[in-house]
Amino acid sequence: MSSWVIAMMLGVSIFLGSIAVVTLIWAIKKGQFDDSEHFLNAVKFDGTDELNDAYEKEQRAEKLKEKKREELRKKGYRPE
Repeated sequence: MSSWVIAMMLGVSIFLGSIAVVTLIWAIKKGQFDDSEHFLNAVKFDGTDELNDAYEKEQRAEKLKEKKREELRKKGYRPE
């Protein structure tokens, strides 16, 4: 490739990257990622069945993690 093509690709990528960074900063300043009511609405409108299912799912995941840790301990695995 000629140096002109490389310079053009580099220029275009820097330009597009700077647009992405400016857009990200603008969105953060405008509060586009702030969703303070999502959690509150989820708790408010979830029924007891959904909450119980979520709790049971979390408990099963914890049991699986503990079981995996025990298996690794039995094998002599030690994280450093």
